[in-house]
Amino acid sequence: MNKEYISTILNQYDFLKGQEFEFQIFGSGLIHGTFLIETTQGKYILQEFNNSVFWYPERIAHNHLILSKQGNSSTLPFALPLPRLNKTGNSLTQIEDKLFRLFDFVKGETLQEINTPNQAFIAAKAYGIFAEWGKNIPAEELQESIPKFHHLDWRFENLEKAAKDSSGLNEEEQELLNFYLSQKPLVEKYLHFSQTCPLRITHNDTKINNLIFSESLDEVAAVIDLDTLMGGLLLFDFGDLVRTVACSEAETSQNWDNLSLKPEIFEILLKGYWEGVSKMATEEEAKSLLIAGEVMTCIMGLRFLTDHLQGNVYYKVQYPEQNFHRAKNQMIFLESQQNQAEALESIWKKITGLEN
Repeated sequence: MNKEYISTILNQYDFLKGQEFEFQIFGSGLIHGTFLIETTQGKYILQEFNNSVFWYPERIAHNHLILSKQGNSSTLPFALPLPRLNKTGNSLTQIEDKLFRLFDFVKGETLQEINTPNQAFIAAKAYGIFAEWGKNIPAEELQESIPKFHHLDWRFENLEKAAKDSSGLNEEEQELLNFYLSQKPLVEKYLHFSQTCPLRITHNDTKINNLIFSESLDEVAAVIDLDTLMGGLLLFDFGDLVRTVACSEAETSQNWDNLSLKPEIFEILLKGYWEGVSKMATEEEAKSLLIAGEVMTCIMGLRFLTDHLQGNVYYKVQYPEQNFHRAKNQMIFLESQQNQAEALESIWKKITGLEN
């Protein structure tokens, strides 16, 4: 985009109309095109909204509006950047056939992975505080920005359908398929908690890089990337933390022998998240945290393997077997969690003070 085009966008916001500005490409995000806008009034983040990934931008805008109207973010110990409204009162600005959003800039650092255990603790606590903060906002009023995003039973059914349509699997593919099809007991546990736990405001993509840390990296400055914000279960947010932070290897790793759950990081994550949600969490919600990592790991494994069987139609791959390797990675991590279930339950009892 050139300066004249960006000026047309910025002129849709009364407080920026006609202002001089400088701009540059910002960050390394893979979904939305992102620019840093610097004016005499302040700094802003301009995003070109990618509706090929998020098919329902109006649902996301609806959810953000509910959050801004019914939640007082000034009570949070960190920023919660929501899109600025344009001169027509909308958070999405359409120029020709493209959609844009404008956010206040938050100064700080983003991390791709933790460097210290304390960073895991403060990240988990921030996501827990966010969930607690949203407890009085009616989650059922939020719309599904990605339908059935974390529905383990639906993901399992999709794999079953893909398996029926697949033939000529090699031995390793069949073994991986058999493993995921053997996870029906986990699906049943998930269904139990989906029926007994209340619907909450959940972030649904609680990776470390969806936080902005202070420059000193000793506190969270902002919780960002709220496009996946929906009504959900606490286990979604805690589980994705376990999946992405407590694993010894990244989800793209093929270092199979060194891939496992790190129980000491699980303990730190649970301690931080529990500090955030303990005052509101029901006993069933507390129990659900025990299988949260398993659920979210299984979901990703099911998605990767389903995509592999369907010919890599959803996830971009650099080579034909990449989704198969991603699914194998998640299988090994899921097995590691299940093999350490007793140790994790002991940690859970110690931190929550409850009995399973």
